[in-house]
Amino acid sequence: MVKHVILWQLKDGLSDSEKTEIRAGIKESLESLSGRIPGLIRIKVETDPLASSNADVMLDSVFEDAESLNGYAVHPEHVAVADSRVRPYVKLRVCMDFEV
Repeated sequence: MVKHVILWQLKDGLSDSEKTEIRAGIKESLESLSGRIPGLIRIKVETDPLASSNADVMLDSVFEDAESLNGYAVHPEHVAVADSRVRPYVKLRVCMDFEV
C-alpha cells in the first residue's frame, strides 16, 4: 500500500470566514472521491489544525499501490476537484508518498 499525505497553506489575504468555507469545500470534495477512484482505499481531510500548526489543510490517503496513486493524480474527478476547490486557494503544497 502507498500512503499519500499533502499539507496545504491557504493564500494570504483570505478572511477567516473565507478560509473556513474553503477548508470545508476541500474536505467535502476530496472525501467525496471515496469509492469513485480505482485503488483508493481511504481518504481523509483534516481542516481544524491546532494553533501550533503552520498548515491549514491536510490530506491523508491510502492507495493499493503506486500505480493506483498515479491513476488518481490524473483521474478526471480528482483533477476537477483539485482545479476548482484546491489550487485556486493554495499558496504552498507539500507532499510525501511512502509505502506502508
